[in-house]
Amino acid sequence: MENTRFDYSPIITRKKFTLPSDARVAVWVSVNVEYFDIGKPFAPGPSHVPDIRAYSFRDYGPRVGIWRLMEVLDRHNVIPSVPLNSAVCDHYPLIVEEGKKQGWEFMGHGISNSQTLAGLTEEQERQVIHTSIERLAQALGHSPKGWRSPGLVETFNTPDILAAEGIKYLSDWANDDQPYPLKVKKGELIALPNSMATSDMQVFTHEYKTPEQFFEIIRDQFDTLYEEGAAQPRLLGVSLHPFAIGLPFRIGALDKILRYLKSRDRVWFATGWEIASWYHDHA
Repeated sequence: MENTRFDYSPIITRKKFTLPSDARVAVWVSVNVEYFDIGKPFAPGPSHVPDIRAYSFRDYGPRVGIWRLMEVLDRHNVIPSVPLNSAVCDHYPLIVEEGKKQGWEFMGHGISNSQTLAGLTEEQERQVIHTSIERLAQALGHSPKGWRSPGLVETFNTPDILAAEGIKYLSDWANDDQPYPLKVKKGELIALPNSMATSDMQVFTHEYKTPEQFFEIIRDQFDTLYEEGAAQPRLLGVSLHPFAIGLPFRIGALDKILRYLKSRDRVWFATGWEIASWYHDHA
């Protein structure tokens, strides 16, 4: 089956564009703030409910990890983009209020992380997306510009529905080091790549790497992108989860990462929407 969302575009043939202050790399930090339903299974197939082990592992995030993470981001003056399940607005409103005080950018992220878009009819999916965006708009006072699907799960209808709902950028795809346009039926939608390989979930919970190895992975990713960025700007996404990076023995790695990135010149720390809108206007 042919992919009709975008054309093949090798990076070496693209028209050059510039970032603010002629930066080589745009860095965006995303903090996934999620709600999990204790009455739903965490794994496909036969599973017991309640799954206390899986639930409590994730529940550490809103209870403890997010506050530790918030402190480190504030120390380095980093404003994150936050994929936010709309159920968080009802169950953990203090997180939303504190994030608003910090100037965080909030992104749509479905209703909860216990419900993906998989298997929904087009109308069902439209309702889920609309409901989640509407709830965020009520809590924030404005609609989100960006979206990350729960579990990075889409249907073939997702980009069209998002664009019709006013979403401007989508960060499910992990196939590039630059933003790029997606083809949608109505409106415009930019893909802002989200590197799964450097996500704390991938590094810690799937590959069982140490905090020091996580630092080394982000550092090496950045160093290569920075060198390449001399000819054509690159994008570094750092995707975080409060229940993963927010543990006491891991949080130091984030502090070390941000100190390293902040020590380099020609680096633009920006939110997802700042990057997507800049790309739309200048690329």
